Amino acid sequence: MADECPKCPDGLPPWLATFADLMSLLMCFFVLLLSFAEVDAQRFKKMAESMKDAFGVQREIPVMDVVKGTSVIMQEFSPGKPEPTPLDELRQSTADMEKEFLQREEQQQSEDLIDPELDIDAAKAAMQAQLEQEVKEQAEELQEMLDGEITAGLLDVEMEDTKIIIRIQEKGSFPSGRANLNPDFFEVISKITDVIATTPGKIIVAGHTDNVPISTRRFRSNWELSSARAVTVVHAMLSNAAIDENRFLIQGYADSQPLVANDSSENRAQNRRVELVIQRGEDEDSGQVIKASEHQSEAERSAD
Repeated sequence: MADECPKCPDGLPPWLATFADLMSLLMCFFVLLLSFAEVDAQRFKKMAESMKDAFGVQREIPVMDVVKGTSVIMQEFSPGKPEPTPLDELRQSTADMEKEFLQREEQQQSEDLIDPELDIDAAKAAMQAQLEQEVKEQAEELQEMLDGEITAGLLDVEMEDTKIIIRIQEKGSFPSGRANLNPDFFEVISKITDVIATTPGKIIVAGHTDNVPISTRRFRSNWELSSARAVTVVHAMLSNAAIDENRFLIQGYADSQPLVANDSSENRAQNRRVELVIQRGEDEDSGQVIKASEHQSEAERSAD
């Protein structure tokens, strides 16, 4: 009878426990190595393209994808260093009152950026346009009230920039060579005064003559005649208590500022006039105010 094989002991061999422990430790070691590893994405992508060209079995990896590895513990993961990603901007909720305040601040800042010189020029231009419109309306009112006298050739009313000029012709107003108003002309002066009394601005009363020299017992020259006629018109207007005498400025120009050439009797008659200039604007207060009573007394002393 042949020798029989000895009977194996029950259970696993003793060395198998040691082998299993060693395999487990080696697996854990390599898993840890893989988990700590970093993959160069660009290099891996180039390698994958080379492998694809060589074997034709590699999957195309989009550039936007992060390279992923494979392990027995986790099917896919993204290796890399974890880093915090703080926000670069702070966000907060603004209350309604704060929003309104911020809007006003922004509006104020935008207004400050506007050139102040442009604002001043625009304001001046607007004021000038408004002033010219007011003067135009006042001139039209005077023309309407004095339509009969204008038609008769006794007066002329015109507008020049911000001035209203009322020209009183010698015809019907003054006798030739004299400074006394005709009695019938006081009513015309009263009409003019009623409108001028409610119109703001300086009132310049200027007398003008032709170039024919005058030398009488009362007037030594055309200068005295032109000034005396302007004073007479002012006195007639001051009979209306509604008008302020401090608004008047009296001037006498003789024949120094003719409207037309003094080369005919008609032109000379046109140059003999008294002008009422209602002056508005920045130059309203220019010049010195001469009181009518003082001018009248000086004219009387010169005549004596």
